[in-house]
Amino acid sequence: MRILGIDPGLQTTGFGVIDADGSSLRYVASGAITTTHLDRGDLPARLKVLFDGIGELVARYSPDVAAVEIVFVNVNPQATLLLGQARGACVTALVARNLAVAEYTALQMKKAVAGYGKAGKPEVQEMVKRGNGANRRGRAQACGGCRAVPDHRRPQVARGVPGRV
Repeated sequence: MRILGIDPGLQTTGFGVIDADGSSLRYVASGAITTTHLDRGDLPARLKVLFDGIGELVARYSPDVAAVEIVFVNVNPQATLLLGQARGACVTALVARNLAVAEYTALQMKKAVAGYGKAGKPEVQEMVKRGNGANRRGRAQACGGCRAVPDHRRPQVARGVPGRV
C-alpha cells in the first residue's frame, strides 16, 4: 500500500511517500510545497498552490491512501485560522482525487511511530529513519508511518478517526 503523508502549513506543506507491506516500510519520496514566493496577503493564490501541488503529488506517486496531521488551536487565533485553511486546501485536493484520508494528531503519530506520545522531534525522526531505511525526516513521513501501523498497534484514538472519502 502506498501512503502519502501530509503535514499542512500555509508557507510550507511537508509531504512524505512510503510503501507499506505488512510491518515493513520503504521510503519513496519526501519534500515540500512552498508558497513563500507569493505575496503573504494573497491567500487565494497560496491555497491554489497547495491544492495544485497536492494534485501533482497524487498524479506522480499514485498513493492508495493519504494521512494528514490534525491542526490544533495555537496561541494566535489568526494563525490557526490560516493554517486551517491550508489544511482544508490539502484535504480537499486529496478527496477531489478520490483518496481516503486518515487524520492523526501529532500525539498519535508520535505514539505510533516512536512508541511514546510525547517523544521529541529527534526521537520521531530517528524512528522514521529506521523504519523507512533512509535518512529522511519530517512529520509528513511520520503521518504516513502512523497510517501504515497495523490497527492493533495504532493508538486507541486513531482507530476512532475513520478514513474519509
